[in-house]
Amino acid sequence: MGKIKILFIIFLFTFASALQTAAQKQPSRQDKNAWMKELQQVKNDYLLKQLNLNHEQKAKFFPLYNKMEKEINKNTEETFKMARQVKEKGDKATDLEYEKAAEALFESKAKEAAIEMKYYAEFKKILTPKQLFKLKRAERNFTKQLMREHRKMKNEKGKHK
Repeated sequence: MGKIKILFIIFLFTFASALQTAAQKQPSRQDKNAWMKELQQVKNDYLLKQLNLNHEQKAKFFPLYNKMEKEINKNTEETFKMARQVKEKGDKATDLEYEKAAEALFESKAKEAAIEMKYYAEFKKILTPKQLFKLKRAERNFTKQLMREHRKMKNEKGKHK
């Protein structure tokens, strides 16, 4: 079994454990940060293999890529925080609050795309055209694999109840 697959399996068990813990209590900010850091490392290892990066590319690409991911995550968190606040208000939310939250949700993808394009210019200096092309597919495949494993573990957990 390859190193990436082993790391991915370890991550999935950690992920399942974190989900079970989350169902019992809200994880601390420190736990969430540690989990996100671990997830990022597993994703980096996956991308390293999928893009076949050399040592120099690895050293330049991942600090930049992780910085991009952090910006995208911040944008997403801010957007969903606003949406969550409006949702929690329920019938007490004003039309203006609903409009602003909806606008933020619609704009979120555009902001994410702008962030990616900003970093794309930097990635072009590090990756080959073929690696750049493979990057988006590798990201999608990582997410699909993660969701597939999550569903599989959830189904197995349901069978044991």
